[in-house]
Amino acid sequence: MAGPEDDRREPPAGADERTLLLGWLDFHRATLARKCAGLSDEQLRRRPVPPSTLSLLGLVRHLTEIERLYIRHGFAGEAIGPLQYVTDEEPEGDFDLLDDVPGSLAAWAEHVAAARAHVAQAPDLDARGARSPETLRWVLAKVVQEYARHNGHADLLRQALDGATGE
Repeated sequence: MAGPEDDRREPPAGADERTLLLGWLDFHRATLARKCAGLSDEQLRRRPVPPSTLSLLGLVRHLTEIERLYIRHGFAGEAIGPLQYVTDEEPEGDFDLLDDVPGSLAAWAEHVAAARAHVAQAPDLDARGARSPETLRWVLAKVVQEYARHNGHADLLRQALDGATGE
């Protein structure tokens, strides 16, 4: 993919389980950021693969919700409400309400930073969630799975937007 030097790093093959999970999560977070880099707000909002309604901004918003729901709320127990674009009236608002690109990107960065801080404080991968029964191991694997799945969508969206390809 054209653009800045790729500074993503895969975790070392011989690393312990926590290092592997966190390494892959950071790799996939950076991959999504890379797919969005250099695009205009309009391009981030565009849904270039009809009939799908997916957009890169929608993916960012959805993964922000994943960070909030699984790590901040479920695992760490933070009493934080839903994001402003996911409501009872708009349950798919993360994909459908494509306003406020800078605010959405800032919210993603905020939730990632808070999630990292909560995970860093956890004693081990067997720690259970404050509001959910899953272990940190399960939560991290789930969040990695969400990013990996949606980064595949991001590949297609970015290629349709400007022809850029690459992991």
